[in-house]
Amino acid sequence: MDRAEQAVRAALDRLGAAHEWIEIDPAYADTAAFCARYGYPAEQSANTIVVASRREPRQYVACVVLATTRLDVNNTVKRLMGVNKASFADAEEMERVTGMELGGVTPFALPPGLPLYIDARVMARDWVIVGAGGRGAKVKVAPSALATLPNAKVVEGLALERESTLP
Repeated sequence: MDRAEQAVRAALDRLGAAHEWIEIDPAYADTAAFCARYGYPAEQSANTIVVASRREPRQYVACVVLATTRLDVNNTVKRLMGVNKASFADAEEMERVTGMELGGVTPFALPPGLPLYIDARVMARDWVIVGAGGRGAKVKVAPSALATLPNAKVVEGLALERESTLP
């Protein structure tokens, strides 16, 4: 288990959040591959996406959306950040900011002070699958645990419906 996964386990323990730690083959860490391989529905999977402002000084936010939706970066996220232009952080930048690997980014154990926005659709689920900090595991947890995290805010319309969904 890597350092990021250890930090995620510690954060879950501190929260006292009931959860299931699911060990996986790292080759299947990306959401579509994970759902297909392990039989979890995409509508129960939530992705944590890091967004960066385009202008200096760079600002970052983390956003949690269902895998069946797409993050509204061009409207809602820009407005929440108070910037004119924003885009997805690239893999290297995301790892530098969060300390987590692509395919394993999670709302648990994010850096202090990093805003966390959660799409309201996520909160409507009984449980969701999120990353575990690294590519070797996922976490099944009640969405209510996400809302208790530092800097978390539930946002209506953070994500938009996709035209097609994952398998």
